[in-house]
Amino acid sequence: MKNFIFLLFILLFLNSCTNSELDWLILSPNNVNGLTNIKFLVSGFTTTIYISFISIFISIIIGLIVAIPSLAQNKILTYLNIGYVELVRAIPLLVLILWIYYGLPIMTGLSFSPFVSGIIALSISESAFQAEIFRAGINSIKKSQWEAGSSLGFTFFKKLRLIILPQAIKNILPAIGNQFVYVLKMSSLVSIIGIGDLTRKANELVVTTYRPLEIYTFLIFEYLILILVVSYLVRKLEKKLEMSN
Repeated sequence: MKNFIFLLFILLFLNSCTNSELDWLILSPNNVNGLTNIKFLVSGFTTTIYISFISIFISIIIGLIVAIPSLAQNKILTYLNIGYVELVRAIPLLVLILWIYYGLPIMTGLSFSPFVSGIIALSISESAFQAEIFRAGINSIKKSQWEAGSSLGFTFFKKLRLIILPQAIKNILPAIGNQFVYVLKMSSLVSIIGIGDLTRKANELVVTTYRPLEIYTFLIFEYLILILVVSYLVRKLEKKLEMSN
């Protein structure tokens, strides 16, 4: 219902604009130029989805590795976990992207392509949130499950792999899905270093057509459709997990 109301608001806004304010011919599929512009804008879908999938996958791995020390009784390991999470969450993603692409080569001599730099920045930024999700998910498992593993003679990591994680992952999948939606939106920031995602394509077309209102409105609809589809799939997953429980 909320999504319908939002779409209705957008349509009313567009309808209120006069013909002098909006020139949709540049994005009309009924003429060659308009169709070419549309194809150019939607070509960024692949890059946006690709970079988001890779980043969320890497961040899940890093997040799990970071979350494991928080389970130990060792205070030093716990402080390391807290320090990493708080430090990474305190750095704005845009600043991290710029530092990895422009600053890291100066400091270390290591340089990455814009695409790789974007993935590294998104993965590191998202890993702090994934670490907290894993920590909460693992802590939600009853202590008796750990004790059952100990009675079988399992080591810490064997208990984690065979008993705890399978149960925890089932609990945290909806949260990971919601974080994927977040990464999809935040991936628009990688356009600042030249990655050809949806936002970058829109920026390039604005420079050549001088029609920012129409193009950025189209960009909003692109992200809106993408996020609504992913959100729908996440909700379906949540309902399926609830039914299985």
